[in-house]
Amino acid sequence: MAWSRRAVLAGFLASAAAPAFAEAPAVSLLPRRRGDGSAERSTPTSAESLIAGAELGGAVGFVVADARTGTILEAVEPSRQLPPASVMKALTAAYALDRMGPARGFTTRVLATGPVSGGVVQGDLVLAGGGDPALDTDMLGDLAARLRAAGVTGATGDYLIWDAALPRMDRIDDEQPDFVGYNPAIGGLNLNFNRVHFEWRKRGGDWNLTMDARAERFTPAVRMARVRVAQRETPLFTFEQKGSTEDWTVASAALGKGGARWLPVRHPGLYTAEVFQTLCAAQGIKLPAPRFVDTLPQGTELARNDSAPLDILLRDMLKHSTNLTAEVMGLSASQAATHLGSVTAMREWARIRHGIAPRIADHSGLGGASRISAVEMVKVLTDTHQGGLPALLKLHPMQDSKGKPVKDHPVQIRAKTGTLNFVSALAGYVQPPGGRQMAFAIFAADPERRARLTLAEREDPPGGDAWNRRARTLQGNLLARWAQLYA
Repeated sequence: MAWSRRAVLAGFLASAAAPAFAEAPAVSLLPRRRGDGSAERSTPTSAESLIAGAELGGAVGFVVADARTGTILEAVEPSRQLPPASVMKALTAAYALDRMGPARGFTTRVLATGPVSGGVVQGDLVLAGGGDPALDTDMLGDLAARLRAAGVTGATGDYLIWDAALPRMDRIDDEQPDFVGYNPAIGGLNLNFNRVHFEWRKRGGDWNLTMDARAERFTPAVRMARVRVAQRETPLFTFEQKGSTEDWTVASAALGKGGARWLPVRHPGLYTAEVFQTLCAAQGIKLPAPRFVDTLPQGTELARNDSAPLDILLRDMLKHSTNLTAEVMGLSASQAATHLGSVTAMREWARIRHGIAPRIADHSGLGGASRISAVEMVKVLTDTHQGGLPALLKLHPMQDSKGKPVKDHPVQIRAKTGTLNFVSALAGYVQPPGGRQMAFAIFAADPERRARLTLAEREDPPGGDAWNRRARTLQGNLLARWAQLYA
């Protein structure tokens, strides 16, 4: 007799209610087309054997269920809570859709506190952020052009910056190295995912260093973030905040002849204010040094930039696994005054809406402290399978025996990957042709091995790449098994 979703999931969740204790990979090893070989027509290897063969250590938990009924088809350690890594973004996407709706957007505005006379604002000019997570320098350049088209050339008063639409954070996770671009600050004004572009080129016996806010059409230089070469081998970077200036040093031994990378910005409001001031100057608009205000001034709107709607922003977030977007989505959905209050609100939403009790440390999965079980994640996926979430997840093509995508394969998989050091996760939907849609979650983690890493080892831990390859192979083997058995 088939078990109902309520009977099956509720049974697992009863034991999961009290917890027991960066970025996506480039390639997902997903199931091959059925019938490509005799081995695939035979009885598939058991899940337990596949897990043992992966030799991951730590723990592995998974659940695959009928997405419509919630009936569990197969499970191993379903209630064991493990780090979700970037799979947390799928939960955040479901939260944002539920709380804000797919059409919600974010607006960046330029306001005037007085009338415009002869091209000059008789009062203050205000740059007001709405938290847009995808604002880039090109959009800011277009905003400056629209301001000039409105006839504005300056202001008699101050250049005011309001970036308090969201709580300010100088980084997402305190346990990451200072220099990784995927751990930026968050605020009500965000630009270029709050990263500055650092480039170096060897010139004779010295290096030419630049810091800019580049996009496709505009590449303004940046003054608030500075870098210099230090004659050393390690550490790779050092960082120091000196008032409104962010000072970096880079080890000379690491530079070679040239290269580039994105560095995180810790004061995104100041970064955005400076870049907009530079872009306005190129349009003939003179602005004084920026001054920050905590309360949004009342004024007349002169120009604005509207973001894409929420569902498009979420689709891009899930595709590119952008941590900043996930944190902005969570903070905007909760409207909490602090990041802690925001993750607490999302956890309460998960309890009320889906009857689960995950441990949530952030909205992006960047930190290693979050915990969720496979059965909890599948509960969310089955609850939302007829909503907007499935279509937002990235389509992962089926692969042949050589690991190449199979064009027009009848079995579709939409899923979110998650990878941290010695943490690998995959969750989403399997859709066979004419068959039942399945929801699944696979979590693998070796928290003890992860905890032994030094700060210097965290960007490229010894053995990390090999561990991740084995974890992804296990995910592919499990999906191939389910496609054969249940599709």
